[in-house]
Amino acid sequence: MSRVLAGRLGPDPRTLRIAVAFTTSQAVRHDGRRGGYRNEVLSLRLDRAVGSCAVEPGALSDGALSEGAVDDCAGADVARLLEHPLTPVRVAALDAYLMHVTPHTPENGALPRSLPAGSSVEKSRARAKAVVELLDVRPGQTVLVVGVVNSLLEALRSRGVPYIPCDLKGGRTEWGEPIVTDALAELDCCDAVLASGMTLGNGSFEPLREHALRVGKQLVMFAQTGSAVLPRFLGVGVSAVCAEPYPFFWLDGGPGVIHRYGNGHGYRDGYRHGHRSGHPSGDLDGRTEAAL
Repeated sequence: MSRVLAGRLGPDPRTLRIAVAFTTSQAVRHDGRRGGYRNEVLSLRLDRAVGSCAVEPGALSDGALSEGAVDDCAGADVARLLEHPLTPVRVAALDAYLMHVTPHTPENGALPRSLPAGSSVEKSRARAKAVVELLDVRPGQTVLVVGVVNSLLEALRSRGVPYIPCDLKGGRTEWGEPIVTDALAELDCCDAVLASGMTLGNGSFEPLREHALRVGKQLVMFAQTGSAVLPRFLGVGVSAVCAEPYPFFWLDGGPGVIHRYGNGHGYRDGYRHGHRSGHPSGDLDGRTEAAL
């Protein structure tokens, strides 16, 4: 955010205004699944780009975000929203700006992956397969899954990969497994981490990134929240990203596309090592600054 505000990654954010601010609220119960879930997302449109940040269910309809925040965002310049008191607004604004200056294209290191048309569960499984392919784990290695999505767990199970399901809401998985609620407490018990972009909005991303960077552990992100933000952390804690900008797969039964970065999927060699030539910002002056 400090780099954007300083104009180091593209146009002065004070000269760019958000044209449209909107929210998406959805409830899901797939055929053949015992449980369901809800999604609530704040999205901001900047020219052709849409930045998004998912929040805990109820926050958009009952919480602070419903108290004029969406109206505040429409017509506001990006710089003001990057300093907004609400974290989801800041994340969505940063995502929109970075999507505007470095969209998900092969030139910016992204490899597109088509999602076929189908039912909600069919598209969910197709996305899960694309996400899990980004993991590089050996037999017997355990993956900590932060942000439980049953299709992702199903994909791991089909490959015989042990996992620890973690989600703030707790409960049990489709297969009756207990879901832990403290991801940080489980980091020493896993060999790799597969985490939702929602961690950007709830403040848990940075501890995951720091741990992965410190111990050299894989951190793969599946991101509807911050899909243009998280590729910036490749080589500084993040191993790979499955980026899914708005509109998300669960909004439409037609074909779609996601974009993969890292672990051999659509990134330049410099990406892996954090070299300037491979970083999408074209500016990686220091790993600490890049991570802030």
